[in-house]
Amino acid sequence: MKPTIRTAVLAAAALAATVLPAGAASATSAASAARPGPTVYQAAPTGSGDVCDRARPCSLDGARAKVRADIAGGMDRDVRVELRGGTYPLTAPLALGPDDSGRDGHTVTWAAAPGAHPVLSGGRTLTGWTRNHDGTWTAAVPAGVTARQLFVGGRRATPARGAACAASVCHATKDGLTGAVATGIARWARPTDVTAVIKVRWRNYQCRVTGVSGDVLTFAQPCWADSSSGTGRTGPSWDTTTVDSTRYTGVAWFQNAPELLDTPGEFVWNSAARTVTYLPLPGQDMRRDQAVTPATEQLAVLDHAHDLDLTGIGFAYAAYHQPDTADGYAGTQAGLTLTGASGPADQSGRYYTKPSAALTVDGGRDVHVQGADFTHLGGAGAVLQDGTQHSSVTRSRFTDLSSGALYIGDTDPNPAPQLAGTDNTVAYDTIDHAGVEYTDAAGIWAGYEAGLTVDHNTLEHLPYSGVSVGWGWNQPGAQQSVLRDNHITDNRITDVMAVKDGQHDGGAIYTQGDQPGTVISGNYINRSAYGNTERDGNGIYLDEQSSHITVADNVLTRLGYKWISNWADYGIQNTATGNWTDTDAPALAGTGSVATGNHTRLDTLPAQATAIAARAGADGPHVEPLPADLARAGTATQSATDGTATAANAIDGDTTTDALTLSGAGSWWQTDLGAVRPIDRIEIWNDATMATADVDVSISATPDFARATTVHLGGKALRPSILDHLHARGRYVRITATGTGPARIGLAEVRVHS
Repeated sequence: MKPTIRTAVLAAAALAATVLPAGAASATSAASAARPGPTVYQAAPTGSGDVCDRARPCSLDGARAKVRADIAGGMDRDVRVELRGGTYPLTAPLALGPDDSGRDGHTVTWAAAPGAHPVLSGGRTLTGWTRNHDGTWTAAVPAGVTARQLFVGGRRATPARGAACAASVCHATKDGLTGAVATGIARWARPTDVTAVIKVRWRNYQCRVTGVSGDVLTFAQPCWADSSSGTGRTGPSWDTTTVDSTRYTGVAWFQNAPELLDTPGEFVWNSAARTVTYLPLPGQDMRRDQAVTPATEQLAVLDHAHDLDLTGIGFAYAAYHQPDTADGYAGTQAGLTLTGASGPADQSGRYYTKPSAALTVDGGRDVHVQGADFTHLGGAGAVLQDGTQHSSVTRSRFTDLSSGALYIGDTDPNPAPQLAGTDNTVAYDTIDHAGVEYTDAAGIWAGYEAGLTVDHNTLEHLPYSGVSVGWGWNQPGAQQSVLRDNHITDNRITDVMAVKDGQHDGGAIYTQGDQPGTVISGNYINRSAYGNTERDGNGIYLDEQSSHITVADNVLTRLGYKWISNWADYGIQNTATGNWTDTDAPALAGTGSVATGNHTRLDTLPAQATAIAARAGADGPHVEPLPADLARAGTATQSATDGTATAANAIDGDTTTDALTLSGAGSWWQTDLGAVRPIDRIEIWNDATMATADVDVSISATPDFARATTVHLGGKALRPSILDHLHARGRYVRITATGTGPARIGLAEVRVHS
């Protein structure tokens, strides 16, 4: 088994503590003293000198020229470029390649100067704002810039958006959508600036309107064709999640129309006038607060660079141009898209397109990014691809990104050795609020990688999967690949598969493909698809052909569905052992897969589980305790039982089993706690068919409910719906269908907390 970072650090510490033979210490010190210090160059945002020293710092380009000259003359020491604090506005990326790389045992480092916070920025500051009579403000946008995102005072603005449009109104076909009349788009001033945002299961589509004819909307091509069924490029199984499939439920919203600009914090881009109009949040003043729109797409590109470090550098306001083109955003999975009007049959996702990133490493060797800060981005944070090997991104921060934080590796299952991603590391990074705009993006995505380490990262507030490793589903071309020996260890992943973002069929940790030697261990997963609208969203999801994976010693709580999912018989020989969770899961369906020695249906976390959770993540212990469940020891009854779905299934600690009554007026389910208890919180988990809707939840000290505390829960119960701050006392908790017609009560779990 490949050692984790933790064991490697311990080994190094043990080696350092070893007593050396007499004279060895002085010899080592002498060798260090003999090694020359690095050559240091200074760069500054306004630097223009050609000496690049403290008195005369140079530009980034000037520093690169000095480094290249040094390398060309032969390296006898390390070279270091120190960036002074401030913003470095870029109209093209900082490009570093073999000529900028270390050699002869020496390294080139681009780093923040001591105490400095340099930021490479692709943004353009908008000035000259004028106030309109309706309280909005308008500013001109520089030529060549499309204002797809806007940040005011460091805060992301929202493209003006409307309400959802159901499939019955916005009916989708291969040619476009109906609904132009009902939505009002037929009367809008600039419909061709409008984008339809559509979500189908795990996929996200964003295509621009190109025309209105009567009630029909047409869209940019090939975006709409690539979002529809029958392309032949994604395989027939993918046609079940296209915009014109039976799983399509409607348009999530239309965006970027002045007619929709009605909420503070929203903006509209006018492509004809080349202006942005913004409705400020309370307290914002456009004469004072800086407004920035991303313009430059990539900020740093390392093309076949090697022995190169980037340390302490910020990346901000990078753009992502593809969604503004005719390709639009035809999502496939995890932030990758289908582009182009034609292409080869691609059922295993070999030719899908990754999002643009602020930092791109192509074919890198021993490239190490440390202490970087990626924020306010229109696309992804960093991409390491095209056979990048022995490289790392560590102790860096990713926050407020339109797409995913990190993309590691590629989509070819069997690349040439020089194009295979091997022995890369993502460790001690913090990822918060990625996938803000493209909600199908994963926090960390890795394709066909070998020897990848994803260790001690903190991921939180994400719309879809947290960590996704592997690719290819069950397609023939992907059944034997370079995937192997990957380690997903000691990460803290919280608040992912966010319900508000409407993405389904993912997990906090998600895998695909046969990955012999791969280990998922020591992770703390809390709140994945918690509060979902259906039974969906897993803790650890061994999807499709995931095989030969060990899942051990993880702690998983507050999950919308299974703590582990290995649903396909062609996902083989997986092992789950020693995990701790507050729910359960059906037996693993994978051929030869086993689950043994797991601690399930917990209503509190034992000390051993708490210790595992406390060690996880990049930023110290953050463990949310499980409150004791008073209902677990109670006695459950219901108005009438449907088959084997008995009342006790709702207090068995397993959210994958259901209680279900027969249909009837006033159907009810209740539990007797055995004694009067203080009750402050009740969790109600709907069943598989989402049968429970519009109910009264009553708490009473007596079985007749003569003096009960009753709260009405309108609409469908979620997984879970939470009734909090009840400040009640009672022995009996009853859930009753309201209304005059027949109804059923279906419950996966009811939890009662004091």
